[in-house]
Amino acid sequence: MNDTVRLTLPDGSVREMPVGTPARAVAEAAGPRLAKAAVVASVDGEIWDLDRPIMHDADVEIITETNPLALEVLRHSTAHVLATAVRELFPEANIGFGPAIEDGFYYDFEVPQPFTPEDIEKIAARMGEIVKQDHRFVREEVEPEEAGDRFKDDPLKLERLAEMEAGEVISVYTDGPFVDLCRGPHMPSTKKIRHFKLLHAAGAYWRGDSNRQMLQRIYGTVWFKKSDLDDYLHRLEEAEKRDHRTLGKQLDLFSIHEDVGPGLILWHPKGATVQFELRRFIEDELIRRGYDLVYTPHVTREQLFVRSGHLPLYEEHQFPAMAAGKGESQEFQYRVKPMNCPMHALIYAARQRSYRDLPVRLAEVASVYRNELSGTLHGLLRVRGLSMDDAHIFCREDQIEDEIFDLIDLTDLALKRTFGFEYRLDLSTRPAKKIGSDDMWDVAEAALKGALDRMGLSYGIDEGGGAFYGPKIDVQMRDAIGREWQGATIQLDYQLPERLELEYTGADNKPHRPVIIHRAILGTLERFVGCLIEHFAGAFPLWLSPEQVRVIPISEDQAEAAHTIGKRLKGAGVRASVDDRNETLNYRVRDAELMKVPYMAVVGKREVEQGTVAVRVRGAGKKQTVMAVAEFEERVLGLIRERSLDLE
Repeated sequence: MNDTVRLTLPDGSVREMPVGTPARAVAEAAGPRLAKAAVVASVDGEIWDLDRPIMHDADVEIITETNPLALEVLRHSTAHVLATAVRELFPEANIGFGPAIEDGFYYDFEVPQPFTPEDIEKIAARMGEIVKQDHRFVREEVEPEEAGDRFKDDPLKLERLAEMEAGEVISVYTDGPFVDLCRGPHMPSTKKIRHFKLLHAAGAYWRGDSNRQMLQRIYGTVWFKKSDLDDYLHRLEEAEKRDHRTLGKQLDLFSIHEDVGPGLILWHPKGATVQFELRRFIEDELIRRGYDLVYTPHVTREQLFVRSGHLPLYEEHQFPAMAAGKGESQEFQYRVKPMNCPMHALIYAARQRSYRDLPVRLAEVASVYRNELSGTLHGLLRVRGLSMDDAHIFCREDQIEDEIFDLIDLTDLALKRTFGFEYRLDLSTRPAKKIGSDDMWDVAEAALKGALDRMGLSYGIDEGGGAFYGPKIDVQMRDAIGREWQGATIQLDYQLPERLELEYTGADNKPHRPVIIHRAILGTLERFVGCLIEHFAGAFPLWLSPEQVRVIPISEDQAEAAHTIGKRLKGAGVRASVDDRNETLNYRVRDAELMKVPYMAVVGKREVEQGTVAVRVRGAGKKQTVMAVAEFEERVLGLIRERSLDLE
C-alpha cells in the first residue's frame, strides 16, 4: 500500500506527499502568501475544507478569496455563526438549515415568537463576539446512530437524518459550542468572517411546504472586503428607494385590494397608460415582423389542458375546476387558463396548412391566471392575474434557425435598444419532469445551441432549467443598479404538435408535424412594469410616461394661456396637463418633480407675450430653457417618435 499521494497542481506540477495530507499543507508548501490567502481547496473538482485529509492521488487547487467559490463558503460559514449565536441566546430554538444564497445567507429557526429588530441586534452583536473567539470549523464523519444521538434534541435535523439513504456520508461541523449537520465545506475558522450584517427576519414554511410549521428565517450578507459590504448596503438602500410598490403608490399607478384578492392588480389610469403603451409598442413591432394577432377565451374545458400535458404537471398552480356550463354534461369542467399555447394551437389547426404557409406566427397579449401561493406574491413581480406578451410560431424544422435569429434581434430591440437593459443568455436544458423522448430532446437542444453558436453569442448553460415540453433560451436582464431580472424566453417545442396532432402538408404532399416556438419578449406586463419602475426609479422615458408635460402658469393671469398650450399639446398627441392650482410656483414645480413628469412648461407674463414656454427638464434642477411653443411641441413629439431614453 502506498504511503504517499500524488497531488497535481493547476500548473501541471506534481507534489508527492504523505497519505492523509490536508490541502492546507499544499498551500503552505507553495509559500506563506498562498497559505494566508487560502480559504478551501478543490480536490478532483470537489470543494473541500483545508484540513480535510487527502487519501488518494488527486488534482488539487487552492481556492483563495478572489475566487467566487470562496464567497459562497464564507456565506455558508457565516450562517453557522448566526446559528451559533441564536442557539446561545435562544437555547429553545430548533435549528433548520442555513445555506448561502446570492449576495448573502440565511438560517431558519423554529422559535415560539418571531424575532424582533432588537433580537436581531443582539444576535449580530453575539456573532461579533463569536468571530473574535476564532473557533475552528472542524469536520467529522459519523455513523447514523451517533448522528441521531448528537441531534436528539433537534427535531428538524432528525427529520433530515431520516431521509438520508443507507451508506450516505453523514458529516457534522463544530465551531466552538455549536454542532451542525452539514455537508460543508467551511472557512478554516471564524476569524476570517469580518464584514457581515444581518438584514431582517421573515416567516418561512419548513421545507417550503405551506402545510408545515412556520419558521423564522434570518437573512444576512457577508463579504471579504468592507468596501464590498458598503457597496452592497448602498445598493440595498438604492433598491429600497426604487421599490415598485412604494413608487406605484406614490405615482398612482396601481393598487392591490383585499376585496379583490392578493396577486390581482387594479391598474389605475396612469398605470394603465404605461401598460397600453407597452402593448402598442410590442404589438406594432410584431405586426411589422409578420405576426398575426389573435384573441382567446379566459376559460376553457380542462380536457384541453389534459391533452396538451399541462394539467398533470401544473395542476397545483392552476385555479380549481369550475362546474360545467348550463345545459352541458357534468363531465365537462372548466378552468381559467394559465397559458395560451393550447388555444393558439387550435387556431393553427382550424384550417389545412401547407409548407408554403409556414411559419405561422400567432401573438396575443393575453390575460392568464395562476394560483400562486400567497406567501410568494410580491407586488407586480409575482401575481395571480398576468397580462402575458405571448406568441407561438408554427414552423418547419428548416425554419427554426431564422426564427431564433429574429427573436434574438427582437429581444435586443425591446430590452436593450428601447429600455437600456444589458442582458445575458442561458440555454436551459431538459428538466427531470419532462415529456417526450430523449432523442427528440437531443434534436431540440441541438437546434437552439446551433442557432446561438452561429450567431456568435455567448451564453451559459442552465442544466435542467427547460420547460417540461422543450429546451429554451432564457434572457436575464441587468437593471440600472446591477440586479438581474428574468426577461424574455424562447422555447422550442416538439411535444405539443404531437399531442394535439398538428400538421402541415409538405412539398412531398404528405402530412408533417410543425415545430412550435413559444416566446415571450416582455414576459408578463405586470412583472415588466414592476421591473421598469425599479430600473428607472419611476422616471419613465418620455414616450412611456403617463404624464409627459405639465404646463404651469406662474399666476392666475397666465392660466388661460396655459390651458391653450395644454390643449394644443393634447391635440398633437402629447399627454399634457395644466396645473393652475392656487399654490405657489415652487410647490407646483416640486409636485411635478415628485410625480416624475419629464417636462414642465412654465408660463409667465413674458412667455405669454412672446409665445414661448420656460421648459424645465425632470431632474435638471432649476435650469430652464425658453423656447417657442411650436419648437417645444416638435421637440417633444420627436423624442416620443424615437422612443428616446434621453430628454435633452
